[in-house]
Parts: sequence; C-alpha cells; structure tokens
Amino acid sequence: MASRYSKKASKKVETVMRERKRGTLRSGSGRKVTSRKQAIAIALSEARKAGAKVPAKKKRSSKKKTAPRKTARKTSSRKK
Repeated sequence: MASRYSKKASKKVETVMRERKRGTLRSGSGRKVTSRKQAIAIALSEARKAGAKVPAKKKRSSKKKTAPRKTARKTSSRKK
C-alpha cells in the first residue's frame, strides 16, 4: 500500500505547525491562524502547490435547493 502523503508534505506540515505555535502563521487574508485544523489545511495547500504528493481536496457536496412545494387546495363542491 502506497503512502498518501509524501515526506515533503509532512515536512511542510511540521514547519507550518511550528509557525503556528510561534504565532507567525498568517492566513490568506493576513489574520493570525490559531486553529490547528486551519494550519494543517494551509500546509497541505502549500505542499500541493509545491508539487508534493497530497490527495486532492474533498469536494463539497452542495445540496440542490428546491422551491417549496405548492400543494393544491382541495376545492369542495358546495351545493347551493
């Protein structure tokens, strides 16, 4: 069984996690990253751009929005 992530990718995650611990890691918008999950996501994204072996991002499954169903009203036949 082949490994999912290359050594280059794991090294990138290590360095980014160190940056996060030091408080120097910034997100794309320039804000400081404090979340562990966000730091890993940034590291894998950068590794992917550098050409490391990293699985493709999971695609979000977007649910199709359907218009609310219009129920037909029962019309009672009234006798006059």
